[in-house]
Amino acid sequence: MFDHETDTSHLAPIPELYVSPDSAQKLKREAGDLPSWDLSPRQICDLELLMNGGFSPLKGFLGQADYDAVVEEMRLADGTLWPMPITLDVSEAFAEGVEIGRDIALRDQEGVILAIMSVTDKWVPDKTREAEKVFGADDPAHPAVHYLHNAAGRVYLGGPVTGIQPPTHYDFRGRRDTPNELRALFRKLGWRRIVAFQTRNPLHRAHQELTFRAAKEAQANLLIHPVVGMTKPGDVDHFTRVRCYEAVLDKYPSATTTLSLLNLAMRMAGPREALWHALIRRNHGCTHMIVGRDHAGPGKNSAGEDFYGPYDAQEMVRAHAGEIGLEMVDFKHMVYVQERAQYEPADEIEEGVTVLNISGTELRRRLSEGLEIPEWFSFPEVVRELRRRYPPRANQGFTVFFTGLSGSGKSTIANALMVKLMEMGGRPVTLLDGDVVRKHLSSELGFSKEHRDINIRRIGYVASEITKNGGIALCAPIAPYTATRRTVREMIEQYGAFCEVHVATSLEECERRDRKGLYKLAREGKIEEFTGISDPYEEPATPELRVDTEGMDVDHCAHQVILKLEQMGLIKG
Repeated sequence: MFDHETDTSHLAPIPELYVSPDSAQKLKREAGDLPSWDLSPRQICDLELLMNGGFSPLKGFLGQADYDAVVEEMRLADGTLWPMPITLDVSEAFAEGVEIGRDIALRDQEGVILAIMSVTDKWVPDKTREAEKVFGADDPAHPAVHYLHNAAGRVYLGGPVTGIQPPTHYDFRGRRDTPNELRALFRKLGWRRIVAFQTRNPLHRAHQELTFRAAKEAQANLLIHPVVGMTKPGDVDHFTRVRCYEAVLDKYPSATTTLSLLNLAMRMAGPREALWHALIRRNHGCTHMIVGRDHAGPGKNSAGEDFYGPYDAQEMVRAHAGEIGLEMVDFKHMVYVQERAQYEPADEIEEGVTVLNISGTELRRRLSEGLEIPEWFSFPEVVRELRRRYPPRANQGFTVFFTGLSGSGKSTIANALMVKLMEMGGRPVTLLDGDVVRKHLSSELGFSKEHRDINIRRIGYVASEITKNGGIALCAPIAPYTATRRTVREMIEQYGAFCEVHVATSLEECERRDRKGLYKLAREGKIEEFTGISDPYEEPATPELRVDTEGMDVDHCAHQVILKLEQMGLIKG
């Protein structure tokens, strides 16, 4: 299909968007007068790959015509294949002060200038259309759709970027390579055919077998190219993963394999994402890429079905391989054959042999319960790193998040639970009660929807820090909105377990109890935006536990939570 032996264009230098160091110094001085946009973590990932050529042929953030063409046709306005909208989303307030034809400074979160952007376009996108076309559905269960509607700014800016300096990374600096650095390495080593392995998970023995075999079949060298930018909420953090990759590197023949880290913000967009990955790998000098079943799939949609078919991504990459100039290598599903004590492709195994397999879910269960992970499944060095990061659940921090109407009994149950947990001992317990948080963290906030959301996010942030450090956080805010509760869950589940408890006391009962007289004031219109009266309460659809306090004493309700925590393996029975 392609003759990579004679055509070495994939190893020639690729255009970058950086200016010379002298020009960069001059631009830095001049940028003091420009409007500044502080980039989000995702935008920093995008900008880095724009500037270093990883997103070649893009010259900046997409303008409206290119954006429309990419969303509808997976191509830029000039017809060039490009499946993913790379946009600079900003707040309405910032956009108002930006004029078309003017420059803005793009800065990191410390305020360091990374690039200058010449704004050519400014528009309010149809995000529902973007979700349906790019991700296949406007379904909030998709992490990128959730991000689009709840985290991304309302206005998009487009225009070319002038690179001043790359974002600073203080971790694994020797493992991070730009496309040109990788191309130069391949030229130096005399590598002509390079197969890329895209991953966002730790590598176990099956992956090692699969990648080794794929490289051998393609008669190519192997680039293990994991994503360390942003992956899917709930994934293993990249620090742990890179330590796992480094532990596995010794298992490959050293002259044929290299490891490099890719600072990409994944969108989990399945087929389009796979095509995007192929273009990015081609820019990094690769000639082949391994594409897996449900490559970059985000899991289940709101109806409990997979977002994408298992082979959609492979079909998409195969259909465009010629245009990209990169061959697709099938991801063979490898399983362990007990009789022969080795890994073999699942579709080549005769009947009657014993096949052993451990799923991702089963691996997490074994880690969380401190159970054995057999050597045939993973390397001891990898298991050791994973155990350091994921001690058994009964030793991890966790958060219990009570939600319910005002007067439902959340605080009372949380207080009782706190005392029961302190009686057990073993981990510090912190109660983040609404009134206490309002006094110490949120004294300047009112009770508008926006301010209540900020308050819940602050509670979530503090709870995530407590959880990360092995403590127990008990939160008891009203937290009426599903999207905000989900944001808090994602913050906490990076570090430990999240147990949502819906205190499902009826509005009538809460109003009857009304100790502070708030419902009466709300009915009289003296309190605006009061949950349950003039503002909605969105009931949790699938909390870990629902308790009803009507006719139940507090002790019984708190005990139900204890039983749930035991069942989740968070406390020892």
